[in-house]
Amino acid sequence: MRFISPKTDFAFKKIFGSTESKDILISFLNALIYYGKSIIQDLEIIDPYNPGDTVDLKDSYLDVKAVLNNGSNVIIEMQVLNVPAFEKRVVYNLCKTYGNQLKTGEGYRKLKPVIALTITDFEMFEEKPQYISHFVFKEKEQLFEYVDEEVAMIFVELPKFPKKLEELETITDKWIYFIKEAPSLEVIPNTLAEVEEIEKALNRASAANLSRKELEEVHKREIFLEDRTGEIILARQEGREEGLEEGREEGREEGLEIGKLSMQRLILGQLERRFPGEITEIIRENIQQLSMEKLGDLGGAILSFNSLEDLSNWLAELDGE
Repeated sequence: MRFISPKTDFAFKKIFGSTESKDILISFLNALIYYGKSIIQDLEIIDPYNPGDTVDLKDSYLDVKAVLNNGSNVIIEMQVLNVPAFEKRVVYNLCKTYGNQLKTGEGYRKLKPVIALTITDFEMFEEKPQYISHFVFKEKEQLFEYVDEEVAMIFVELPKFPKKLEELETITDKWIYFIKEAPSLEVIPNTLAEVEEIEKALNRASAANLSRKELEEVHKREIFLEDRTGEIILARQEGREEGLEEGREEGREEGLEIGKLSMQRLILGQLERRFPGEITEIIRENIQQLSMEKLGDLGGAILSFNSLEDLSNWLAELDGE
């Protein structure tokens, strides 16, 4: 038996964000947000994944969104690549979700709490050994909360999770192990099958239970991610190498400028493939004004852009620095 990786965006939403995934998502959120306590009794999955959906590779399946029975909003994101400014994107999406709750003329009392749950396949907080981090607004010296968890950010860093299958104790352990190790399993272990929702999640992740179209989609998403990662690395390497080579022949300053032009061409090419026909002349001019360092940052951030608005916001942040 082969299981697809929940780390891939398509698989993550199929497992946790489908119309049939409510019980799976409730168990998962109770385990990671409330450490196994049955706080969440019900929820509504927003914009659920359906097998018949047509997928465009420039779209993203990274987010699963839900409204809990108490009215709280939860954003769940699986992030594989450590792209520049990712930590700012988490805060931006949290604040955007919080602010967008109100319709014109509605009072602030209608605002409900928002929780951003982010699972990363890389380390975000190197100084901290714990694999789960919980952030809220607190007074800096006395550490009392501004408002009782009105907004919260929870991070699960998979590389820090050290436990093997035989060492799993809590339901939190078992869900994190599922996310991290599902593709390495050959059968559903008894330790995980003890949790009915995890067993169901593994069955949803079984390649045997996927349609041909879904298997093709998983394969496409994996290739898409690998290609974009390779393009970023290649853009950085070629930009540096061309700049250095020309620098040796024509002088360092002129060579670096040529390298910068090469980097601009590669990045604009990536953006045209990701957002065909949407790159305006203003965006081109803004990119052409970026330094070599900022071009490198942009190359790394492209994978995190779900829309042209994300790109525009990224460029606007630079203007504000």
